[in-house]
Amino acid sequence: MTEKKSFVYSSGKPEIDKKIEELLQAAGVIENRREYFEMIATVLRFSFQNTPYADVRLVNQSLKEIRYAESIFQPYRSFKKVTIFGSARIKPQTPEWLSAKDFSKIMVESGFMVITGGGEGIMEAAQFGAGKDKSFGLNIRLPFEQKPNEVIDGDPKLISFRYFFNRKLHFVKESHAIALFPGGFGTMDECFETLTLLQTGKAPLVPFVFIDVPGGTYWKNFVEFLSNNLLKRGLISAEDFNLFLVTEDLHEAKKEILSFYHNFHSYRFVGENLVLRIFRIPPTEALESIQKDFSDIILKPNAFSLSSALPQESNEPEIAHLPRIVFPFDKRSYGRLRLLINRLNLF
Repeated sequence: MTEKKSFVYSSGKPEIDKKIEELLQAAGVIENRREYFEMIATVLRFSFQNTPYADVRLVNQSLKEIRYAESIFQPYRSFKKVTIFGSARIKPQTPEWLSAKDFSKIMVESGFMVITGGGEGIMEAAQFGAGKDKSFGLNIRLPFEQKPNEVIDGDPKLISFRYFFNRKLHFVKESHAIALFPGGFGTMDECFETLTLLQTGKAPLVPFVFIDVPGGTYWKNFVEFLSNNLLKRGLISAEDFNLFLVTEDLHEAKKEILSFYHNFHSYRFVGENLVLRIFRIPPTEALESIQKDFSDIILKPNAFSLSSALPQESNEPEIAHLPRIVFPFDKRSYGRLRLLINRLNLF
């Protein structure tokens, strides 16, 4: 018997909605049923509005790329991953190349897997350091420059994307940390897009590290540009500088990443509340101090509380045992939220 459901978003045609429900029932789709219903309804709405072929093809190819990438990452969900960005034009055995290789190696030794763009230069160096088994390559199809490096070429974890936006989605969505080495337009694009996502809360906060070689000035000059041209004009806030670390020391970069997960696990929004999942509850006096020091980002007084898993988190049973800190967050001060997480990680 067909399960009856009422969906806010539908195909717009009741008789078609009924057929979609019957299709999902026949396919045995139980979990996330509403979302699958709406995806099918969306596809049909495209056809109803006479969408041009080029747009239909773009949506079709994008959805297939996302589906395929999900299938590649799915078996490795239990592993933390660090995405490494940097130029494809950096030559082998140069200081930057060797630094990327060494950083990747120490992160794998710390339990992480490595994601790169799958090309040459910094990407190749990082994958030499990580090894094929611990590497993902998210390549982009270009007529020049970008070809798979010899480490990841032919590996099942190499994904070749048609569209940059799908590729960049998975760089961020699948990673638990971001590390950037010197690079060109592509690296700067990835840098600014990821920073924007962190600054605006469109991606969860993760450690974000700029790594230079000893004595290098690439990222020092970049941060000076941010300070002198963006901060001074009020185009960004001073708190935005809390979103990243600049270092020449690979072990400091590793420490920045590992310490982020010392006590903090993850967060999600439930209504207006931010729910921080942690491993250990800080002492009462420490919690009181945190509430006082970060009252500027808590929307209501005395709304900072400890909690067990909320009913809305029932779709994440694997972390239901973790304690929570819940408060109404202003949803704009992510640099300050990063400092709050740092405080929790002291315990």
